[in-house]
Amino acid sequence: MIRHRGVLTGSSYLSMFFLGVGTAVIGAASGSIGHTPYQTALLITVQNLGFIVSVLASGALADSSDKARLMAAGSLLLALSFFLYYLWPAYSVNLLIMLFIGVGIGTYEGVADAMLLGIHARRQGLHISVNHFFVTFGALGITLYLVFLQLDWRRSMVQSALVVCALAVVFFFSRAGTGGSRGLGIRERAAFLGSQGLLVVFLLLAVFGVGIELGLTGLLPGFLRELRGYGLVASNVGLVIFLAGIAAGRLLLGLLTNRVSLLRMVQWLFAAATVFSAVLFFIPLPRGWTAAALVLSGMGVSSLLPLLITLTGTLYPEASGTALGIVKLAVPLGGIVVPFIVSVLSRWGSFQLALGIFPLLAAAGFVVITAGGRRIRARVSARTSAGA
Repeated sequence: MIRHRGVLTGSSYLSMFFLGVGTAVIGAASGSIGHTPYQTALLITVQNLGFIVSVLASGALADSSDKARLMAAGSLLLALSFFLYYLWPAYSVNLLIMLFIGVGIGTYEGVADAMLLGIHARRQGLHISVNHFFVTFGALGITLYLVFLQLDWRRSMVQSALVVCALAVVFFFSRAGTGGSRGLGIRERAAFLGSQGLLVVFLLLAVFGVGIELGLTGLLPGFLRELRGYGLVASNVGLVIFLAGIAAGRLLLGLLTNRVSLLRMVQWLFAAATVFSAVLFFIPLPRGWTAAALVLSGMGVSSLLPLLITLTGTLYPEASGTALGIVKLAVPLGGIVVPFIVSVLSRWGSFQLALGIFPLLAAAGFVVITAGGRRIRARVSARTSAGA
């Protein structure tokens, strides 16, 4: 059996790369397939439904089952779903397949971070940040592969399925251990976590952060075309620049996690996201300065979710899988709620007005994390004292 930390860590990074592929392929391939906006939105909704169920279930199981075996099961399901996606043209069949893609990537999201927190006693923040860097890398990679190179998207899915199948084999023959709550049943863990109001704060902050990141990812090309006069290729380049900012931010901030308080870093990021998203959307800039604003906006939202995940895993090691599963509900919640708000504001107001939701959410996150800072620091101190 494989118990090497390096193998498990590398396999986790690669699995998160394909999580990024799974989330981005809907939009990246929709033009080639010929989906209407309604069909694309329904695919995203169904994927998020599978994602929500899987994150909660796999996160809870990660506290009592071997995490590598859970990753193997998720990998096998995802590989099969990748291979079958649009093997047949019927939209209803592929809607069901997309549900299982959501379940597969939800297993990765629910287990991979908890596995890294369990096998690494030091520099946990760095590993979580790099793990989520690979999500961005996967989304960026599939976008470049399909949009710019105009390669056969079905071939890319088959290739992805083969690699993910190999990951399933690696995880099946690996052991990563269970969570720290072997003696607690699911009911006891749920009761304990239900009494932790701090988790609600972390979930709210994560919804803000994920909503901003996913909303910007989906809306930036349209903003650049409609309000800044960019062409199709130039607007897609703008998206790539923004994603590159996210990737760079996750690597840079991951290196700083041992030098700067996690709480302070979350405050800085919400403040940066407030300022740079407001400048990007409401101040007309030359193209060079627009590119700089895109990079800085990407860096501002880059590590909000990874840092909140690290804080949660640090504060709740006895039920880390379940706690992380709760916080990670922010991914589908933020990805659904924020774009919906933007669509309503765009319809009844204007697109320019709707974009104001992003600096407002970032400012709200800064206020919440600042107001709850004392309580969070007290909880961290109590956990440190208990560990000593």
